[in-house]
Amino acid sequence: MDVITGNKNNNAYLAGLYSGEPYVSGEQPGLGVVKLNTNENPYPPAPGVLRALADFDGRGLRLYPKQDGGMLREAIAALHGVAVEKVFVGNGSDEVLALAFRACFGLGRDCPVLFPDISYSFYPVWCEFFGIPYEAVPLGEDLLPAADGYARHNGGIVICEPNAPTSLAAGEAFVSEVIEANGGVSVVGGDEAYADFCDYSAIPLTANVKNLLVTRSFSKGRSLAGLRIGYAIGDARLIEALMAAKDSYNSYPIGAFAEALGMAAIADDDYYRMVVDKIRQTRDAVAARLREHGFDVPEPSGNFVFVGCGSAERAREIYAYLRSGGVYVRYFDKARIDDRLRVSIGKPEDMEVFFARLEEYLAI
Repeated sequence: MDVITGNKNNNAYLAGLYSGEPYVSGEQPGLGVVKLNTNENPYPPAPGVLRALADFDGRGLRLYPKQDGGMLREAIAALHGVAVEKVFVGNGSDEVLALAFRACFGLGRDCPVLFPDISYSFYPVWCEFFGIPYEAVPLGEDLLPAADGYARHNGGIVICEPNAPTSLAAGEAFVSEVIEANGGVSVVGGDEAYADFCDYSAIPLTANVKNLLVTRSFSKGRSLAGLRIGYAIGDARLIEALMAAKDSYNSYPIGAFAEALGMAAIADDDYYRMVVDKIRQTRDAVAARLREHGFDVPEPSGNFVFVGCGSAERAREIYAYLRSGGVYVRYFDKARIDDRLRVSIGKPEDMEVFFARLEEYLAI
């Protein structure tokens, strides 16, 4: 048996290491800035969550949690009026989606998973990681998808609704048309991370559509990005596939702590609705004010706006000027959207700081 001696030239093992390009999240600056770059909720979690946090009995942490999410899974099922067998709970919607890519998409490996060319940039990363072929279907000039682009042989379809980073929602007619075009052949995944701020959800369709899987998050509307809770709703057979994938690498993705606080978030529904309404009102006011300054802002449906700056050079200038003044927004150096900035919606006072800095730039 050969012994690795530590010789710097003995590096053949490197050829077997994973070298895919990972997902790059928004910058996480320190305190003392206006952080509008990662679509977080600017308001604290519900009072009921904070009470549950204070009252949590940590003595039970010596025990393993329920493998399926326990009572949190039941609470989510009750929230949406579905059977508990149709609910999967995971460690943030990113993990739930990653499991869906592994368990439900591209299983034949002979046809591509389809998703928009301008959408959540984790989709191609998962495909590369799991060895799944994919094709990015171009959005129209209006940044909206066309259903006929998905009416062909495929290994699954993923639609972010409302879409990120555009904040646009294609709506019920589009989703229904995509489902109808694909029958029961391919799994249609609805990524609804931002659906809290939109008037439409595909979850009711799961009552009759067997190949539809909808994923949701506690990070945005319920102010729990730091807790990491996501879930999926779909036919029991899809949920069984997710469970099998989960149990193939980690049987306990949701701890007792997350279970308790997640249930408290669902129970304090009045607060959730109040916060979502505040964010929507602020979002619409921000979009209108940006348009008054001459920016192109499509009608937003998420908790962020997608701001057209006229050119890539101007978008980069504005991004840098805002950042130098402690206001962080998101810039994507990618074709077709390099002339835009994504601006998360903060509290009204946060947006006033944003506008003050932006108007300084415009006055130069």
